[in-house]
Amino acid sequence: MIDLGLSKLAIIGVVALIVIGPEKLPKVARMAGTLYGRAQRYLHDVKSEVSREIELDELRNLHKEVHESAQSFKDEVEQSMASHVDEVEALWDGKEHVSSSTSSSSHGFVSTSDIERKARDFRRKKLVRTSAIPSWYKHRTNGKTHVLSGAARVRKFRPGSSKSKTSFF
Repeated sequence: MIDLGLSKLAIIGVVALIVIGPEKLPKVARMAGTLYGRAQRYLHDVKSEVSREIELDELRNLHKEVHESAQSFKDEVEQSMASHVDEVEALWDGKEHVSSSTSSSSHGFVSTSDIERKARDFRRKKLVRTSAIPSWYKHRTNGKTHVLSGAARVRKFRPGSSKSKTSFF
């Protein structure tokens, strides 16, 4: 890159004053400034166009990868569903069909105790799933920030109690 210091610019200015003359120097300087500005804008436009093309190419590659992963996921789900449908149809017909995807028992059947245990776990975890709202959002919307039982609510908000509040939420 050209290194132009203050002394070099002064020398260029003196030479331009001598060669061009004092009456044409302002017009030439103005023209040089506008040409320099146009060149900068042109270079900026070229750089932005190149960066847009690069980003567009990256987006195309990302779209292709996402499409391929979605297709592989779809194929896996369809294969899994087909195997489960075959297993259910075999069980419906009364045949014992042992599959490697069955995880609950060795015979391919689900016992009632497993179903009851899963139901209890589901009920226990339901509260966690339904209350997975961030606390900052609850405070902003005046929502419940934690769950209280009925007895605790009565004790906490009983008139005349030291912890009495005006709302239940």
